[in-house]
Amino acid sequence: MFDTLGTDIYKSWNDDQRKDEIAKLVAGYRSGLPLAIIFQMASAIAGSPDNAREHLAAIIPAEERHLIVGRLKGQEQSLAASFLM
Repeated sequence: MFDTLGTDIYKSWNDDQRKDEIAKLVAGYRSGLPLAIIFQMASAIAGSPDNAREHLAAIIPAEERHLIVGRLKGQEQSLAASFLM
């Protein structure tokens, strides 16, 4: 049920709107929102994980992305690396 939450709305948005919303998610991460939620919501907003990766790469500087991935372990690190590297 929650997997498709908002996807109809997101499809009507242009790339600038998507990027702005994903930037808000990144701000939420910096305030404590779990990464898994960021990745799931960014994928829904962007339309696919690949598009989400592109937006995240444009929003989060490379050094910060490396630090995020480097802090994590196991499956969390693998998931973060798949979206941020």
